Amino acid sequence: MSALIQRRSLFDDFFRELSPGFYVKPLHGDPLPDPSQIRIEVKDRSEAFTVAAELPGVRKEDIHITVEDNVVTLSAEVKQSDEQQLDGQLLRSERFYGSVSRSFALPQSVDATQSKAKFDNGVLTLELPKLVTQKSNRVMVQ
Repeated sequence: MSALIQRRSLFDDFFRELSPGFYVKPLHGDPLPDPSQIRIEVKDRSEAFTVAAELPGVRKEDIHITVEDNVVTLSAEVKQSDEQQLDGQLLRSERFYGSVSRSFALPQSVDATQSKAKFDNGVLTLELPKLVTQKSNRVMVQ
């Protein structure tokens, strides 16, 4: 599970500003997001977890959700295209393609068969019902 956690060093931003020639930025458009840019909000209700994840600029068809026990994985294909034409001649065309993924664990297992997802205005909302486990019954000794 250590591969799921990515942390940035304080020095990453420092060296990015110090030597910008080593880090190529696009001429136009937004850079591709990294996993830490998928912001999530998780609410624990008595019967289900509600997750809201920000995925701006992503199409609904490019979002993939996987639920295994209590681990939720959100992944998305990010595509950006920028073209400028002058009198029918293409002067510049930039394309950015990539994927972003984030996994997180919930405190209880989730019933993946009853889970629901909705995507509206760049926000993915998940309704993840908790898996009902059979409570142990005490057997009386006679």
